[in-house]
Parts: sequence; structure tokens; C-alpha cells
Amino acid sequence: MGARRVAITGAGIVSPLGNSLAEFHRALAEGRSGIRRLPENIAQGSGVQVGATVDWNPLPMFTEGEAVNIDRVAQFAIAASTQALAASGLDLKTADRARIGVYWGTGMGGAQTLDASFHRLYANRDWRGRPLTVVMAMNNAAGSNVALRHGLRGPFANYSTACSSSAMALGEAMRTIAAGRADAVVAGGSEALLTPGTLAAWFALRTLAPADPADPAASCKPFDRRRSGLVLGEGAAAFVLENESHARARGARIYGYLTGYGNSCDAVHMSRPDRDGQVRAMKEALAEAGLEPQAIGYINAHGTATMVGDVVEAEAVNAVFGELGVRVSSTKSLHGHLLGGAGALEFAVALLALEQGIVAPTGYLEQPDPACRLRHVALKAEKIAPPRAVMSNSFAFGGSNVVLVAERA
Repeated sequence: MGARRVAITGAGIVSPLGNSLAEFHRALAEGRSGIRRLPENIAQGSGVQVGATVDWNPLPMFTEGEAVNIDRVAQFAIAASTQALAASGLDLKTADRARIGVYWGTGMGGAQTLDASFHRLYANRDWRGRPLTVVMAMNNAAGSNVALRHGLRGPFANYSTACSSSAMALGEAMRTIAAGRADAVVAGGSEALLTPGTLAAWFALRTLAPADPADPAASCKPFDRRRSGLVLGEGAAAFVLENESHARARGARIYGYLTGYGNSCDAVHMSRPDRDGQVRAMKEALAEAGLEPQAIGYINAHGTATMVGDVVEAEAVNAVFGELGVRVSSTKSLHGHLLGGAGALEFAVALLALEQGIVAPTGYLEQPDPACRLRHVALKAEKIAPPRAVMSNSFAFGGSNVVLVAERA
């Protein structure tokens, strides 16, 4: 039997721009930023001034006991996956849950648990660790909690490849369904790394933007000549990916199709991106989808607002699409950089263009850098005819490049 087409039948969001797909899409369409000054209890002495935090109260979804014993990153994952499954209309009471899998991505795992554990140990000299520290902090805890919460017993995989983690989870889930190993997969990613210790480590790397002196919300400026670095964020995005025939048999709404997945490694440098590696990933995604570059109507760029990274990505996009050949924006300017959760969240941005013809903007892009010569969608969302296909780029430290292509239903 040939490869099966993979439909997107549900989506769920926890983000600095709202905790539902509708809220997230509305904020993007309005060009609103979720970046703000960090409260003192998070920033502490890290030197980091701004971040994109989620307005989060776990108690409606979790009991007090659960909230204490499930790390924030897993709480986000459960919330987003619950939304996605509800949106999909998949009836788990009657479905064969041994044929429904979970593929998840996260860069830092249970960072909140680890930070609290180390503070207790080193600051308070208290060597009595919490009994559940290991299972709360391990990188696969978020995805495992999703499977446990919904009783999903199909294929499971957890990816931790820095900024490409959740995009890789989506791509590999697509291939698992196409190969006939599952009827559906809940795929996505989450991150909750805004802790003093993690912030201090990132500050030392010298890639984070300081607060914009006039407006903290404007601190992340991808592709702008004034850009000064990335802003970290938190949140989660989950999707129900499903064998098309399985989805149609139950009359599911189809948001679009995930048809292309490119995965390459630079093997050049641990933190400096490589144009050729990014080009290979984009070309592989197009080839798997069976599309020519002109079929892509929008690219959600990785666009972190670092001086080197934005230039390299612009060069890579132009190498594949030709200069000014396709609309491009980086929405990290609005929701921050979710690291392991970024790819999934930004895939949801691409779906906004695919489904509704609304291209979310690169916020605060007032002075485009001539070295980043692209067909920018800047400052305000752009309304276009829904394109045939869209692309989402995720390029990570360690040289991991993942590109996703989705087509209109």
C-alpha cells in the first residue's frame, strides 16, 4: 500500500498571546506582542529583562495535587493536547487508542522542577530531594503526560533538538502515519524555561535582546537593522495529525494537510547557522510535498533577531525561492522564542495563512536590514487569497534544520 495522506484535524495552543487557537490567531492578526518586562521573581539576578510569559492558572484543569506534581511544561502540553483532541472531534471512548500515538518535542524539559531542586539543594543546603523530581524533570515527561492523560497507547517518541524539537515531532509523526503505523498522532511541543537559572545561562551566551528603552514589547526585531537578539518565551502547541481516510470516514473537519518535511544537519558549528544546511532542509520538504517553490505562498521564518542568524536565513530563503519571491515573516517578534516548542507554535501561525489567508507580521520591523532582503510582511498582518501551500522553518543550535510544508484542504 502507498503512503497515506496526513490531515490536520485539530489544534490547541497555550501561548503568551492567549491560551486557545482562536485567541492566538486573533492576536497575530492584530499584530499584538506578548513580550513584556519579566517580574522580579523570574528575572532575579539573571540580567535578563524581558520575556514572553503565559498567563496561566492550572487549577481549572488540574487538582492542587496534580498541579504540584506536574511540571509547568507538562501542564502546558496537557492543556494544548486536550484542546487539539476536542477540536478534532476524535471520540477516544470508541477509537482504537493503540493506533493513536504521541510525538512531542521540548528543548529543556522540566526546567521549573530542576531550578527549584537546585535552589533547594545549593541555596538552602537541603539534600532531601522531592520524590518525583526525576519523573517531573525528564525531557519525555511532557509527552508521556499527554499519553497518560488521554490513554493513548500507540507509537510514542520524544524529540529534543533545541529549537527544532517540536517541528521534528510533527514531521516524524507525519511519516509514521503515512507509513501506516498509526491512524492518528497527537504531535507538538512545549517549553517552560523562564527560570532564574536558565535565564542566567542564556544571558551568558549573549544572544538575548535587552529591553527596548521605549517599549519592552518591541524588544525583538527580526530582520531589522536595529535588532539585538532574541527574547525567550514559553507555551505549547499541539495538533491531531490523522490518516486522511480515517478522518474522512468520521466526517472530521480538515484544517489542511502536512505534506512535506525536511530534516538536515549543518555539521558546521554548534551555534552558528549554515546557509547550505537550511537550503537542503527547505528543498527536501518541497520535494517530499511534490511542490515547486512557487506553490508556497508564505514562509514563517525562524527569524530569531540575531545579527548572524537572520542574514543566513534570508540568504537561504533567496537561494531556494529567488529574491523577493515569497512572503516572509517572523512572529517571534510577538510571541517570543519557545525553543523546543517554537516549531509547533509557528506551524500554527502558518495555518492562519493557509486557512484564512491572513499572513501574520514581523512586529516592529521598521528599518529592514539591507542584508536581509526578503519580501517582508512587516508591522501589520496582510490579507491574501489563501495560498496553495505554506512553509515553516525551524533552525536549531547544534545545526539541526527542520522545515515543514502544509497544503490547503
